[in-house]
Amino acid sequence: MKELIQYIARSLVDHPEEVQVNEVEGEQTTVLELKVAKEDLGKVIGKQGRTARAMRTILSAASTKCKKRTVLEILE
Repeated sequence: MKELIQYIARSLVDHPEEVQVNEVEGEQTTVLELKVAKEDLGKVIGKQGRTARAMRTILSAASTKCKKRTVLEILE
């Protein structure tokens, strides 16, 4: 899942070398923390959060297939 979000985020931003994804494992849920360059934050979130919502939808579908629960958090 980490690689999936990393790939999508790097494709969207101007500074792909600054994309960081940290995986925090919980008992039932895995949290993916996405951090990008400050000037790329708007590109990852998108208009009215549409891009972020789309990334969360893709992540949800992929994690359901693996029988896991994964949540995406976009850090500033």
